[in-house]
Amino acid sequence: MSTDPLPQLVHAVADGVATVVITHPAKRNAMTNAMWRALPPLLDALAADPEVRVLVLTGAGTTFCAGADISGLVESADQARELAVRAEEALAAFPKPTLAAVRGHCVGGGCQLAVACDLRFVTDSALFGITPAKLGIVYAASSTRRLVDLVGPATAKYLLFSGELIDSARALRTGLVDEVHPEDELDKRVAEFARVLASRSLLTQVAAKEYADGRTGREEHFSAQMREGGDTAEGVAAFLERREPRFSWMPRPEPPRA
Repeated sequence: MSTDPLPQLVHAVADGVATVVITHPAKRNAMTNAMWRALPPLLDALAADPEVRVLVLTGAGTTFCAGADISGLVESADQARELAVRAEEALAAFPKPTLAAVRGHCVGGGCQLAVACDLRFVTDSALFGITPAKLGIVYAASSTRRLVDLVGPATAKYLLFSGELIDSARALRTGLVDEVHPEDELDKRVAEFARVLASRSLLTQVAAKEYADGRTGREEHFSAQMREGGDTAEGVAAFLERREPRFSWMPRPEPPRA
């Protein structure tokens, strides 16, 4: 009888950092259809949690995520792709900073999730690939555009045309990842940087994320938040008093975008 944990997304919140762990060790953390479905509501709950200022996404054990569980593709490739895109879009729309901590294989749907995060810190032995060409699947237009925006058209075409894996050095060189660390130093660096992010103004981060992602027409909104939200006054006061600021601004739920 197998003692492997059931396929699931495990999460915990501590010191302002929510950690979501892709857990399916029997299949190198491949995402089942149920796991794809579970991610958007989990992200909604963490986005609404005032204790959460940063999200870290990682995989259990020595692998980030080997992609979609092939059994889901056998049932319906269209449905599996749609579920993956919904999860990716929910992750990309998460209003607070997101960081993928990657070790081992980051392939297919796993790479799709990593690309949807704001930042990617990885081990020097990590491997990356996007593999729809090996299965005859058309990669979603939104996913393709997000990849192109990150690494440029030439590298995106290389990955999508070939399905070949690239190492962490090439991933860093092409802009697919932000930092590369030895295996035994990744967790320490991720925890350290997540603490830095959690200590900064979420108002600044949310506005920067929206602007970087191309959202427009928000200048008046964020100007009002600077005047009324408290973070700007706290940041200036802390600077003048030579102390660490205690930022408290949190985003409020807004109507869906038109």
